[in-house]
Order: sequence, then structure tokens, then C-alpha cells
Amino acid sequence: RRLTKDAKKRLEAISSLEELGAGFALATHDLEIRGAGELLGDGQSGQISSIGFTLYMDMLEQAVEALKQGKEPSLDSALAEQTDIDLRLPALFPDDYVPDVNMRLSLYKKLAGCQDERAINEFQIELIDRFGLLPQSAKNLLDVAMLKLIAKKIGVSKMEGTNKGGFVEFSQHTKIDPGFIIKLIQSQPRIYKLDGPQKLKFNVPTESAKDRLKLFTDMLNEFSQQLRAA
Repeated sequence: RRLTKDAKKRLEAISSLEELGAGFALATHDLEIRGAGELLGDGQSGQISSIGFTLYMDMLEQAVEALKQGKEPSLDSALAEQTDIDLRLPALFPDDYVPDVNMRLSLYKKLAGCQDERAINEFQIELIDRFGLLPQSAKNLLDVAMLKLIAKKIGVSKMEGTNKGGFVEFSQHTKIDPGFIIKLIQSQPRIYKLDGPQKLKFNVPTESAKDRLKLFTDMLNEFSQQLRAA
């Protein structure tokens, strides 16, 4: 009667595990009881919650490769190759759409490896064929992946959007002409302004996540047109 709720869970886990490899399973149960957060869900915790699953996994993979080659992992070089997008919307494969956690990991990895729009479209067809119509959070994930492709070509390192506005941060090697950004600010000073040498802030309210996706897509497409015109 004096046992706590967590203590009872641990005893139940110990009594149910007798086969080979039970130690690992027991450690996993204990981690769940302590509260490890959801690696692939909305309840992510720790550093992965701050930077997002895809960026976290890419940085982790680069760090592992560097260590294998006897090199010191470099945070700057890892971040320089990434584009981080946060539009304050759920962008993931929910567990009721892809129940198996290993399969979800595999799908995230495959999506991260899509290098162009055609690859993402083919990946979407594969998802629908295997698991059915995409839930909204999965649609958001693919839309964000499309945005990353455009942003990477332009030289955008980070994008963030809320219902009140947001910002676009350019990398040091961006292909955008600074003169184009200056003209944009001069023509619409109430909407756009610079926050430091690399960050363009904008004040455009949006009512929904769908509106934010369209806003960022239109903005990046406008930047892309400027590059083609140049």
C-alpha cells in the first residue's frame, strides 16, 4: 500500500520481462516512466523541441560522421548546410497514421533525402498508397519540405512565422541581391524592415497555418523570380 504509482509500474515491468534482452526493454520502460518526451510526436522535449526533428537528426548524423573520421564535430558547419523553418504548425507523421515508430523514423529519413520537388511528390504518392490519405499534419510536413528546397536554393538559413508576422534570415552566402531587399523595404516600409544585416522581418498577420504556408511560399517564389531575372 505504500508503493508509489511509478514504483508499481516498475515492478510490473520487471515481472513481465524474463526473456533474453529484457534489460534493454526494462530500461526503455523506465525511461518512459520517468518521462522522456515524444521523439516523434507533438510532446517533444529537450533540444530537439527547440530546433525540430529533421534538423536535429541531420546535425546528429553529421556529428557521428565527423567522429568516425576522427574529426571534431562543428556546430557552425552543420548549421550552415541547413534551413530551419518554423511556422508554428504541426508538421509530422502522427502515430495513428504510421503506428510503427521505426517506420516513422524511416519515413522522416527518406523525406529528408528528397532533393527536388519531383522526389517529394513521388514520396507523397507512396505515402497515400501505403497508409491512405494524408492527415493535415503530414500535409504540413511535405509543404514545409517543399519550402526548404526553395529556401536552400536562394540561400535562406532560417524562416519563422506566427499569426502576427515573422522573419526570413539569409545565410552569408545567399544569392539574393541586397539591392532587391532594400527596394522591397522602401516600397513597403510598414511591412518590411531589416533586423541586422541578414534578417528581414515582416508584419503580415495570418489567420491560419494554411495562410502562413501560402505567405512564405509566395515570398520565396518572389525571391526566386528575382534571381532568375538577375
